[in-house]
Amino acid sequence: MSKEKSIIEELKINHAEAEQIGEDHLPSSIDTPLREDAFDLSDNEKIEIIQEHFAHIMHALGLDLTDESLKGTPYRVAKMYVREIFQGLNPKNKPDAKRFLNKYEYGDLVVVKNINVTSFCEHHFLPFLGKAHIGYISGGEVIGLSKINRIVEYYCRRPQVQERLTLQIADELEHSLETKNAAVFIESKHLCVATRGIQDRTSSTVTTEYRGKFKEKEVQQRFIDYIKAETEM
Repeated sequence: MSKEKSIIEELKINHAEAEQIGEDHLPSSIDTPLREDAFDLSDNEKIEIIQEHFAHIMHALGLDLTDESLKGTPYRVAKMYVREIFQGLNPKNKPDAKRFLNKYEYGDLVVVKNINVTSFCEHHFLPFLGKAHIGYISGGEVIGLSKINRIVEYYCRRPQVQERLTLQIADELEHSLETKNAAVFIESKHLCVATRGIQDRTSSTVTTEYRGKFKEKEVQQRFIDYIKAETEM
């Protein structure tokens, strides 16, 4: 039996169960489920394999891969998966959030809001799009503001569920800043809800994680007030 067939056999699942897992958006753990050999292949090798398999998908759908408009699509999709929308799977792409001493002794909230969220639901590989708002209180050190945006981007660029994404960003902030005082607020629209199933294009999903001082009602409310404030330049 070929390796491809053995993988397919291993992954066989009752169709009703598969549908239910997708509808419920069940996460498995806070860690993105990766195999131990996830990075044995180079990016170029992964692109070659995905290109071949996506060509089979298009062929099964009845598309004519000799058509001028379609014949490059398998390669474009494969490259997009590996080098763009799922590049956050590879730890070598993780941003280096270098810490600096908080020499000016700023001790109040730092809030970075309206950070673009572009991620992909791991149950249907369709996008969910929205905004992230991040808050922290320095424990003695700070990081560059752009690094917060890069942390969000890094964890977005992998197959996700929004709950896990929220927790992964919070964990990374806590680690990078060496402070428990961190908050993450994400609101997004899921295209797997908007374009299939219930096909609801108006609903959005909000997830939050409050740690340290952000669990205090007064601090939490100030963070929410900052998010709501009209501050766009």
